[in-house]
Amino acid sequence: MRILKRIVLCGSMKLKEKIFEVEEYLKNKGYEVVTPKEFRVEMTKGDAAKLHFDEITNEKTDIVLAVNVTKNGIENYIGPNTFAEIAMAFYFNKKIYLLNDIYEPYRDELEGWNVISLKGNLENLV
Repeated sequence: MRILKRIVLCGSMKLKEKIFEVEEYLKNKGYEVVTPKEFRVEMTKGDAAKLHFDEITNEKTDIVLAVNVTKNGIENYIGPNTFAEIAMAFYFNKKIYLLNDIYEPYRDELEGWNVISLKGNLENLV
């Protein structure tokens, strides 16, 4: 199977099962998928963040996808680490998607950075 594009997934550690579900779906579609290392290997938050920033800024990375689902009753949640990863992706001119809709507290920035909402449909990745 030909690799379509390289996608780096971002999201809260508490949502890792959903992130693994998205990873499996995308791999089955032919994408190369990178998930945060801390999901599989125990490491400090700082080390994990640096490694994930490296993956986001890697010249082979085409897309950054934030898996923003409901967390603690908050719809389309994007936490501070994920927001930092989105900002890094924007700075390095990566195409950025949200799995679900725009997270209201960050609407101005996300829209200003041309982040694309998939509205829950991974088939809309381009």
